[in-house]
Amino acid sequence: MALTAASPSYHPSFPAPVAPSISARPWRGRSLLRRRAASSGRHAPASVNNRRYAALQGRPSAVGRRRCDCFDLHRQLVPFLESQAWQESVVARRKGLAGRGEDHSDTLIALQHPPVFTLGSGTTDECLHFDEEDPPFGFEAHRVERAGKATYHGPGELVIYPILNLRHHGKHLDLYLRSLEEVIIRALQSAFSIRASRVDGLTGVWVGDQKVASIGIHVVFPRYITFQGVALNVTTDLSPFEMIVPCGIKGCRMGSIKGILQKDSDGRGIDETSLMDRAYNSVIKEFAEVFKLSLEHSPNWSLQQSSDFN
Repeated sequence: MALTAASPSYHPSFPAPVAPSISARPWRGRSLLRRRAASSGRHAPASVNNRRYAALQGRPSAVGRRRCDCFDLHRQLVPFLESQAWQESVVARRKGLAGRGEDHSDTLIALQHPPVFTLGSGTTDECLHFDEEDPPFGFEAHRVERAGKATYHGPGELVIYPILNLRHHGKHLDLYLRSLEEVIIRALQSAFSIRASRVDGLTGVWVGDQKVASIGIHVVFPRYITFQGVALNVTTDLSPFEMIVPCGIKGCRMGSIKGILQKDSDGRGIDETSLMDRAYNSVIKEFAEVFKLSLEHSPNWSLQQSSDFN
């Protein structure tokens, strides 16, 4: 499939590569409780997921933290297919380095997407309120190499794509998912004093009964290289979510940071750019803390500068 043209707000200094396809197995863990919650739309207490994170997270604090190259495009709209090609190019290179024992750093990409529906490996016709070949509003719809079902991405949503070698982060998929949730929970509390939580049996982050962050990952075996990631609704227009069953959870109510804050703003305006900046800064700070990484902000986004990644 050809890559889409970049939006006017997107001016990268790297060419959009066409990466080789990657053979990997998605993380498909889904408990009976999760199936029941998904079918009923009811949210169970988060105690089990919280206990899992507490029990699993004994990640030691290294004397010298592992490096993570951070590519900051959080104010820019990057077409979805270009972001996928970028990730796959990095993963392909990281696989080779890992095979030679030379994979010395991780990667974090932060960006926004133009409107797009993405359909994970578990997406069925029942997840969509439209014809997959004819998406509404002129939006794109793409099948994507990740676990999970259907979701929507659009302007105002902060997307982070960690490309990590899980051999350096516990090599445990449940720990990885719970750790990504922990990043968002901490970021919302520290930046906005918003108390967020997990829902037992499900993956993602909720504020009350509103889901504000979705997580979908893919792991390349046997190297344990992750890609795909986390989408946090900051100032997102939530109406397109009505065209899908978000993440396959019937009755799921989506929320955003802006919407939550507006309830307490007494009608005062909210600066959306400032809100996105605060969310981004808090998320990457907590990401570095949870995963015990040293973030190196790279000003050079050129994939041809391969040394930037290690």
